[in-house]
Amino acid sequence: MSDTKKLPKVPETVLKKRKQRSELKAKAAKSAILEKQKQQQKKRQLFVRAEKYVREYRAREQDLLRMKRQARKNDNFYVEDEPRLAFVMRIRGINGVHPQPRKVMQLFRLRQINNGVFIKLNKATLNMLRIAEPYIAWGVPNLKSVRELVYKRGYGKVDKQRIPLTDNAIIEKVLGDKDVLCMEDLIHEIFTVGGNFKSASNFLWPFKLNTPRGGWRRKYNHYNDGGDFGDRGSKIDTLLRKMI
Repeated sequence: MSDTKKLPKVPETVLKKRKQRSELKAKAAKSAILEKQKQQQKKRQLFVRAEKYVREYRAREQDLLRMKRQARKNDNFYVEDEPRLAFVMRIRGINGVHPQPRKVMQLFRLRQINNGVFIKLNKATLNMLRIAEPYIAWGVPNLKSVRELVYKRGYGKVDKQRIPLTDNAIIEKVLGDKDVLCMEDLIHEIFTVGGNFKSASNFLWPFKLNTPRGGWRRKYNHYNDGGDFGDRGSKIDTLLRKMI
């Protein structure tokens, strides 16, 4: 009889390792599929939220237009609600600044020229704006201005660091417990001055804007006197277009 060659036996440890690797691969593939499904579901949820916000903004504009037409029809005037949101920016440096307005600008986080922040308008903040008025320009932004600022110039404060808002996951990580999960949630919370406005505003790093195209007119005069500082109402949108 001819000698039959015996096949080399595979060690048991190698077999165990092969089995473990195959189990890990299967588990990783399964978790990847589940994660993908979860992300798709979240994307659909955020899309539904964005659509809801668009409908809300349109309904608000239509209601305002309807009330104005109705008032005009009855030879009357429609007075809009007092604005609740303002955008404040610093336009002058620190030379010769009185301690009181300096402290106000520090509380508003306006530490550099052309820095800007969103603030909630109430009696306290209006008094603070009056104190620091010669050094700031402010007004009431519309939805387009808020959206452009957040999308084009938005940075978040994550672990005390300035992080660009390139992904919704950054917002969800910090504001997820406040039900603010994406850019549109953040814009809606800021524009409508919602219940989590303070958290959303503090999350946004102060906006660093350019000097307006064509330069400033006269920083030391009030806006009503042909200058730059002070309240300019809805005309702040025109200034922001030149600075974003």
